[in-house]
Amino acid sequence: MINAIQDYISYLHNVKRTSHNTEISYERDLRKAALYFAGQQIEDLSQVTATNLNSYMLYLEKEHMSPATVSRSIAALRSFFQYLVKERKLEKDPSGQLKPPKVEKKAPAILTVEEVDLLMRQPDMETAKGIRDRAMLELLYATGIRVSELIHLKLGDVNLRMGYITCTEHEKERIIPFGETAGKAVRTYLDRSRTSLLKGKESEYLFTNCSGTAMSRQGFWKVLKGYAADAGITADITPHTLRHSFATHLIQNGADLKSVQEMLGHSDISTTQMYLNMGIYKIRDVYTRAHPRK
Repeated sequence: MINAIQDYISYLHNVKRTSHNTEISYERDLRKAALYFAGQQIEDLSQVTATNLNSYMLYLEKEHMSPATVSRSIAALRSFFQYLVKERKLEKDPSGQLKPPKVEKKAPAILTVEEVDLLMRQPDMETAKGIRDRAMLELLYATGIRVSELIHLKLGDVNLRMGYITCTEHEKERIIPFGETAGKAVRTYLDRSRTSLLKGKESEYLFTNCSGTAMSRQGFWKVLKGYAADAGITADITPHTLRHSFATHLIQNGADLKSVQEMLGHSDISTTQMYLNMGIYKIRDVYTRAHPRK
């Protein structure tokens, strides 16, 4: 079963050109399912039935997995079995009747402009780490890129003179501008901090950790959490919060939806359209919390 999962992940990467994060999530979900089936003495994929899959869903619910996690597991399993049938490794797809649980759609968390300003003031600009952190935060908010794209930026991807970065994923390239504030922060990092952090090493990546090697997503997540706490921001923010804030603030200040879609790298404009409703969500949240007959 594990070999089939590895073949499927290779198919996603090489044929479907899915994102790295999707591949990691699907592989993790499928390996967890395989472990469950092995515990039920099911070693061959041809033995998996619709009843087995439903039992696995019940198991996830008993383990107190969130509806979003269960839904993602169902999506991974359905895509996996469809692939197996398509490749003629299975005759029938047992996942056809799987239905995801209802997931309450919540408005993505966004920061106010004032909270963003407060967050940016937290790094200590007298230290190499603080200078790097400020540059990363400024660039993330200035461009709306994903944290995975931020930590994989290379020196050649940044044009400080013209004020833009180049992001490339699965041969898809997009150019994203940034303003003077982010440009100044990155320039200060390159002039005063990067060499110190490298500790004599060489790296093609723009940002490195304090050991001179590439930053990790988890490492930057901890950095952001620390500064959010220092700033007194009570919202449970993640690197994606800055991406949501970037898009929302652009649209609130008159940016057209198509341009925001291109900068975010959304293939479908309907994904970008949710930011049009952020003002409505905010009003609704205030109403729900304040009205006595909600």
